[in-house]
Amino acid sequence: MTRGFLFDTHSLLWATYAPERLPAAVHNLLHDRDGDVFASAISAFEIAQKHRLGKLDFARNHAEDFLREIAKDDYLPLSLTAEHARLAGALPMPHRDALDRMLIAQAQIEQLTLISNEALFDQFGVIRFW
Repeated sequence: MTRGFLFDTHSLLWATYAPERLPAAVHNLLHDRDGDVFASAISAFEIAQKHRLGKLDFARNHAEDFLREIAKDDYLPLSLTAEHARLAGALPMPHRDALDRMLIAQAQIEQLTLISNEALFDQFGVIRFW
């Protein structure tokens, strides 16, 4: 049993800026809120970095004030801990994206369901919704 839900970065961005890209099941989950919904410090980093590189121009608000933006939708922040980082580094390959590995580790340790369409996450023993 999970304690709540954790957004993958693309899911968080779609929920905010392009909700039509999310399936109805995700809309229902976010509306009904059967548990807390978290946005990771990892996503804050990824959004700010990609915005700085000119890739996420539409996500300026999240890049400049992530905490304020997620609070608008009643999402909770999830910090990265040393244990999250350690597990992410120890996860077996095949997934090389360090940011995804950290989200996977956070979901495992915190017993959160990942809101993501990334089927590759399933290989790491996390529960994925979508």
